[in-house]
Amino acid sequence: MEPLKTLVEGLCFGEGPRWRDGYLWYSDFHAQTVNRVDLAGKTSVVCEVPNWPSGLGWTPDGRLLVVSMKDRRLMRLDPDGLKTVADLSSLASFWCNDMTVDQRGRAYIGNFGFDLMGGEAPKAAELILVEPDGSARVAARDLIFPNGTVITPDGMTLIIGESFANRLTAFTILPDGSLTNRRVWAQVGEATPDGISMDAAGAIWFASPQTGEVLRVREGGEVLERFKPGQPAYAVMLGGPDRKTLFVVTAPTPDPNEAKKIRGGKIEMMRVQSPGVGLP
Repeated sequence: MEPLKTLVEGLCFGEGPRWRDGYLWYSDFHAQTVNRVDLAGKTSVVCEVPNWPSGLGWTPDGRLLVVSMKDRRLMRLDPDGLKTVADLSSLASFWCNDMTVDQRGRAYIGNFGFDLMGGEAPKAAELILVEPDGSARVAARDLIFPNGTVITPDGMTLIIGESFANRLTAFTILPDGSLTNRRVWAQVGEATPDGISMDAAGAIWFASPQTGEVLRVREGGEVLERFKPGQPAYAVMLGGPDRKTLFVVTAPTPDPNEAKKIRGGKIEMMRVQSPGVGLP
């Protein structure tokens, strides 16, 4: 396995990496910005999100969607600035987090479920479905910290990381976007799935913050590859022109105050054999 190379550094706390239009897009929670970086390492700020940006996606016509965490909103970047698509405060148990948007523009958004940073014990949370018109409903309940999510290339299956249940969980997607046939896709031992990405071999790469590593697993839980970056990994994304570059988002700490002082967050990258597929 080739060594990781640093693409960008000096982040507070990166999350939600997405490959699109020749750039890796990502959120920096504690800098309150959505950014993008090209493969030469040139970065730019796309927009500011005062209540912490997290999951990213796009509408079918190419407008950026971003989760605003602390006020539990889905936002859209229009030519005249950020607009609220949906206020999810009545549906989400706690701060909203990662998101995957399907080809029809339907957004699946997880949330913490409990005050993680305040030290509260884990509680089950919801996965919320937001339609392109802004209407929202709960698509799945009783998820233990629903986090990184992928949709398979055929658009038929959604797989989500339940971080504090140490598993990847799958659902069948019905034509109206509803989810059914919940099942365990992989139980992953002590690993805590955070950001995830699927490859053409049907395996899933995921970051595991609490064990400080990155793993690649197949359905059923067999570990195909694993490695430890120099600091804990929080998200991964298969991108680049051929989708064979694995981007790994790392940080020394998720603590807001410490992260802003240290600015030790990085996006690192390495080449892999199997290209990314599906969404995001």
